[in-house]
Amino acid sequence: MRIGELSRRSGVSVRALRYYEEQGLLASRRCPNGYREYDESAVARVGQIQLLYSAGLCSSKIVELLPCIRSDGERVIPSAGLVGDLQVERTRILRRIEEMAASLRVLDGVIAAAEPSEPSPVAASPVAASPLTASPVAASAG
Repeated sequence: MRIGELSRRSGVSVRALRYYEEQGLLASRRCPNGYREYDESAVARVGQIQLLYSAGLCSSKIVELLPCIRSDGERVIPSAGLVGDLQVERTRILRRIEEMAASLRVLDGVIAAAEPSEPSPVAASPVAASPLTASPVAASAG
């Protein structure tokens, strides 16, 4: 199939598919006319790439992981040897979440210090009610 059809079937832009190819995430054959041709398996491969991106992994890590995963049609299943690498990535993401939560608390303090006559957007924010930003006392009182 050509890149336009892969884009339509996978829901991923042509530009993103070209990027995946540049990064070594996706392979194609070139026809004599220069068009890219993809195997039927490329649709599932793009789904795997999208899933790993949504998990917070960068393209260089995805390139390492893709040869070691399989799919059962509904989920991506890593080989046993990958679990350690995935746990390292999970720890990195958790650390980043903690850093962002700390930044949010600082920002909330700055907003709270505003003049009382100004309405506070913090109370209306869906993030303000997030478990990440709730204080331990408020979380345990619920």
